[in-house]
Amino acid sequence: MGGANTRKERPAPYLSLELLPIHLYVLVHLKKANVEYAKMIVKMTELPLGMINSAITDLMEAGLVERDSGSAVKRSKARFKKAFEVHKHHTYYRLSREGELFVRSIDEKWLKCYFNAIFPDGWKFIGVLIKSRDFEDTCKKAKAKNCAGLKEELILYRFITSTGRKTRFFKLFCKFLGL
Repeated sequence: MGGANTRKERPAPYLSLELLPIHLYVLVHLKKANVEYAKMIVKMTELPLGMINSAITDLMEAGLVERDSGSAVKRSKARFKKAFEVHKHHTYYRLSREGELFVRSIDEKWLKCYFNAIFPDGWKFIGVLIKSRDFEDTCKKAKAKNCAGLKEELILYRFITSTGRKTRFFKLFCKFLGL
């Protein structure tokens, strides 16, 4: 190989994936939980099961998530479990090595670029939304130009409800990302 780093030449498999907030949440959730099953993510986020399953499938195809093998899970491995050991009645997932490396690379600079890419002044707007009581309050404080368009996008991403209230998913998303 001549000592050259060939890793830089190969594209990461997830670069073709359009990373939506639900994908990012599943990744950071699995980082915190170590192993988890889809229905528990649904229970925590109050999102539809189909949406979570779809996100997990996308992440598995991208090589960032994989199925966890074995017939039992110990609390030391599954950090969100209350019992010392449980038998698996669901399909459990965990981050792959590639997923682990990707999640480790997420920092404030990366998040700023990510949010600014998904909507205009996204990083600033998310920061204001976290501290505000609802979407209307955020629009006033952030002096956003296209509030109607932003509202539609935030509803689509499941960050807010149609009435403008922050969702449980958004609150967990921010908490898990350390925002």
